[in-house]
Amino acid sequence: MSAHRGPRLVLLGKQGAGKGTQAERLAAHFRMQHLSTGQLFRDSAAAGVPAGLEAKEYMDRGELVPDKIVVAVVAERFANPAEVDPGFVLDGFPRTENQAIELDGILGERGLDVVVDIDVPREVVLDRLAARNREDDTEDGIRRRLELYESETKPLVDFYRERRLLVTIDGVGEEDDVHRRVLAAIDARFDPLRADSA
Repeated sequence: MSAHRGPRLVLLGKQGAGKGTQAERLAAHFRMQHLSTGQLFRDSAAAGVPAGLEAKEYMDRGELVPDKIVVAVVAERFANPAEVDPGFVLDGFPRTENQAIELDGILGERGLDVVVDIDVPREVVLDRLAARNREDDTEDGIRRRLELYESETKPLVDFYRERRLLVTIDGVGEEDDVHRRVLAAIDARFDPLRADSA
């Protein structure tokens, strides 16, 4: 009998859309890894790792971390089969079309199963981020990240739609309600039997 394999997921959405919360719940539900690049960078910075410190500088300015740094971190993590074979949910990567193409190369033949876009209006995420009180959530930083999302990350919606991987979920409402929507969308697309035979 083949080992458990959960879906290979990417979560997209503006900062404050609830990606991290939903990623954690999905990881628990499917018994798989939650790979948050933001947390990886923060952990590296806290440990004094140069690349992590450099990444944190970009994050503190509300800017995207350069592709070269991000891709290297993800490729290193994915080099360990134990991290990815049970399935995974990526939160914070890819953020650009170039990163998405790099991810295709890292994953190889099987690739992704589903890309979930958690759609939340700008005014709602501004309220959520303002209430979060994280060190890098200054008003200028928040607005800069939302501007970068529109210019750099939003094109990924079209990129994955063209590849028939994208599902868009209404991210407004109670956390449990959003989670049920996300699970229903994944269940409609992901076939565990196909994944086990891959």
